[in-house]
Amino acid sequence: MKFAAIDVGSNAVRLLLAKIEEEEGVIPVYEKVALFRMPIRLGEDAFPRKKISEEKIRQLVKTMEGYKCLMDAFEPADYMACATSAMRESINNSEIVEHIRKLSGIDISIISGKREAEIIYYNHVERLTEDNSNLCHLYIDVGGGSTEIIFFDENKIVESRSFDIGSIRIQKGLVAKKDWEDMKIWIKQVSASYHPISAIGSGGNINFLFGMSKIKDGKPLEYKKLKQLYEYIRSFTVEQRISELGIRPDRADVVVPAAKIYLSVMKWSGITEIFVPQMGLADGIIHLLYSKHKQTFV
Repeated sequence: MKFAAIDVGSNAVRLLLAKIEEEEGVIPVYEKVALFRMPIRLGEDAFPRKKISEEKIRQLVKTMEGYKCLMDAFEPADYMACATSAMRESINNSEIVEHIRKLSGIDISIISGKREAEIIYYNHVERLTEDNSNLCHLYIDVGGGSTEIIFFDENKIVESRSFDIGSIRIQKGLVAKKDWEDMKIWIKQVSASYHPISAIGSGGNINFLFGMSKIKDGKPLEYKKLKQLYEYIRSFTVEQRISELGIRPDRADVVVPAAKIYLSVMKWSGITEIFVPQMGLADGIIHLLYSKHKQTFV
């Protein structure tokens, strides 16, 4: 069974093509067939100006037209396209959604931070670590415009919140001290009731940092190691990160702000390691579509 998911993020727009193999009596097998990514950076317009420019709209429309062709070739049973923080804040978001629908045929849903957390839940994040001793998990999803934090206890969401703290916002100097303080107070209050806690991280930057750490898949990235990577990358200029470290230009300027968010959340919650299963909103959309499809045909 094939499905497609589009994540219209603040930093990049992704198309995930995936299939789920079913066999009676066995947990369905999820496979990513292809992942496409366009670094449009809608947040560069949306966060400082509250409006997405004509140039960004043009890039987004072209990307959606291309994604529609890829989906037509893949022939999924269903698809869903979701837009997050940047589109939420843009005063011209409804015009953009309608423009894309007319030109590409793709319907985009602008979702709240709460809905984003609910969709992420469909990834069954509690199954994504090798550590089964902890029933409580803290899921941290860092994007360009916002950070979604979800507390799971015994496989159920007990607390979740979306904070307007993201890598592009920090890079643009748009995160105030009060924003950090609000996140800190909330995390400390909630985490105080749940111990021990395992952390699970998602987002392109934590995936990159995990790859850079050379840690084996399935093993956790320790706070100390993440802090070392953060300090090491931060010691280079953005230009040096591109030329000497080989980091993509659209990653080089946001990886440090993103690492700061993960480190802050881990520090405030007393977590010493984080698992990085490389799953996020797009994967959650696939699992949501599969769940809906199964209910339809039960």
